[in-house]
Amino acid sequence: MNEHELAKRAVQRDTQAFLEIIQLYKETLYRTAFAFLKNEHDAIEAVQEVTVRAYNKIHTVKEPDYLKTWLVRIMMNYCQDQLRKNKRYTSSEGLQELGTHPNFTHLEIEEALAILPETEQRLIHLMYFQDTKIKDIAVIENIPEGTVKSRLHKTLRTLRNFLSEKGDVDHV
Repeated sequence: MNEHELAKRAVQRDTQAFLEIIQLYKETLYRTAFAFLKNEHDAIEAVQEVTVRAYNKIHTVKEPDYLKTWLVRIMMNYCQDQLRKNKRYTSSEGLQELGTHPNFTHLEIEEALAILPETEQRLIHLMYFQDTKIKDIAVIENIPEGTVKSRLHKTLRTLRNFLSEKGDVDHV
């Protein structure tokens, strides 16, 4: 059975098809959660929570061909909710983790991404950490493909300027 038929059956509340869809997309969902939450335990919990939420609402999907996009969007919304809830969390524990991290390039990129607004961070994560196509990002963000391209261009220029001020322009 191909992906389209599986998605169509899953939308019609076929539990077996839904489980196969989740198996098919679980790595994408996990990588999305990990990119936002930066913690393996939280990412696994996010996949579980999104699976339950998706199962309860799958009958509302209008276009089965965009089921993967719909799942990623649910994951992104869930992760953003979790990040907002944890905003009161003091970063002393996070600083200890940063202090022992051996890969400084990763830290520099994370620092550069932190200067961006949430919407631009999301575009960068989808495009460069999730290898999501511009067409799919446009659907997820509910904006035209041209807007995705121009925002990515602007965001990369912002990152390039930030890193060049720090002397680390080779990463962008």
